[in-house]
Amino acid sequence: MPKQKPHKGALKRVQVTARGKVKHKRTNAGHLMSGKQSRRRRRFRRDKIMSNTMAKKVLEAMR
Repeated sequence: MPKQKPHKGALKRVQVTARGKVKHKRTNAGHLMSGKQSRRRRRFRRDKIMSNTMAKKVLEAMR
């Protein structure tokens, strides 16, 4: 059986840290920011660490 190709979308959207955690950009940070609290808008700047169950699925797709 041939090898599976890596999922190109996952490769572009996700970053794996040195310790193996998976980082991704937060959702809802694209537009319509005036209606969101400034505290919330500041949080959108930071990347989020993905949960372990989701990270396993993403890492599997990236192989």
